[in-house]
Amino acid sequence: MPLSKEQKKEALLALKEKIAKQKAMFFVDFSGFKVKEMSSLRKKIRAVDGEFKVAKKTLMSLAFKDAKIEVKPKELPGEIALVLGYKDEVSPAKLIWETARGNVNLKILGGFMNNKLMTKEEVEFLAQLPSREQLLAQLVASIQAPVTNFVYALKYNLKGLVYLLSVIKK
Repeated sequence: MPLSKEQKKEALLALKEKIAKQKAMFFVDFSGFKVKEMSSLRKKIRAVDGEFKVAKKTLMSLAFKDAKIEVKPKELPGEIALVLGYKDEVSPAKLIWETARGNVNLKILGGFMNNKLMTKEEVEFLAQLPSREQLLAQLVASIQAPVTNFVYALKYNLKGLVYLLSVIKK
C-alpha cells in the first residue's frame, strides 16, 4: 500500500533530522544483501551510536537539498542506504568496510563528513585508520618511552655493579 502524503512528509522530516545531527554519513549499495546480514550490520552500527537507514532516492534527494548537501542519490547505482554516525565518525566506516570486505553484495559508494563529499577510496582509507583509543595508546607510549629507557639505563648500570661485586666476592 502506497504511503499517504502525510506519511511521506513525516518520513522526510525524520530523515532531515537524522541528517542534521550526523557527524559522518556514508553511502552503500546493498543490492543482494540478505536480511539476516543487514540486521546484524544494523545492530553493530547501533552499538557504536550510528544508524543504517534505507530510504528512497527521491526522499534522500529532498533531504539533501534542504541540508545543502551536494549529493544526487539518483545518480548512484543500485539500492542506496545511508550509514549515519552520530558520535564517532570512524567507527561506522570501519564496520561497513569490514562487512563489505567479507560480502560482495555490500558496496561502499562514498560518504559525507565535515561538509565535504568523500569518494569510495577516501572512506576506505578512513576505515583503515587506527581507532582513537589505539592512537592515544601510541601517543602515551611515545611520551613514556624516554623515561622508560632512562630507568632501564640506570637499572642496567646498577645491575652491572651488583654482578661485578658478586664476581669479586667469589
